[in-house]
Amino acid sequence: MRIALIAHDDEKPSMVEWASEHESILAANDLIGTGTTGGRLNDETGLSVTRLESGPLGGDLMIGAEIVTGDCDAVIFFRDPMTAQPHEPDISALLRICDVRGVPLATNRASATALLTGLVDSGSADS
Repeated sequence: MRIALIAHDDEKPSMVEWASEHESILAANDLIGTGTTGGRLNDETGLSVTRLESGPLGGDLMIGAEIVTGDCDAVIFFRDPMTAQPHEPDISALLRICDVRGVPLATNRASATALLTGLVDSGSADS
């Protein structure tokens, strides 16, 4: 599976911690991430994440394009609900295309764990 990993600035430490906790499952998949999130995951975990552009520079849209082409199977996006984002229209477009295309989307640690557990239980995430 190809899984996108994204985190807003204040959520990046939580994403690194969460990804470390689930490293064995995540490592069995093709991972992509927006610029800084992907870089931190590469540097601070044993995961290999293909880095796209930073979210504000089009990374969210790049992941959305992969969803449209069927090249992204799930999105884990640790959002900061308390901080306005300058690229909010891009974020909304990404969330919308997940809904339109039926791509599983998690926006916090609890839903990310549930999503990953569901993928493993279905045999998709550990193939």
